[in-house]
Amino acid sequence: MVKTKSIYDAPSKDDGLRVLVTRYWPRGVRKDEQDFWIRDLGPGPALIKAWKSGAITWNEFRRSYLDEYGASEKKTALKSLKDIIKATKGRDVTLLCTCREEGNCHRGLLKDMVKRKKA
Repeated sequence: MVKTKSIYDAPSKDDGLRVLVTRYWPRGVRKDEQDFWIRDLGPGPALIKAWKSGAITWNEFRRSYLDEYGASEKKTALKSLKDIIKATKGRDVTLLCTCREEGNCHRGLLKDMVKRKKA
């Protein structure tokens, strides 16, 4: 099962394989707190800036983030994630980001994308 969580939440055994999906390394996080880091799954720098500054709405962010998957590095990164999930043979995989809530975070969009692509 693919789950999501903030990297700042305490790790737990229920997390399974932990995959950091942020463009930039989070402050105060040790390297051993996740199993993989796929930075190209994070939003592009301009999109991050626009969202964090309030220049765009969540719907605009969502649309732009999904549009980024036309770029080859995003396709490659998504394939890497899918390969990691497949290699776990059904064990839990937790997508990690610095956002506290999944509701307005790209990790929730990414989780939905992975689920749709598997079907």
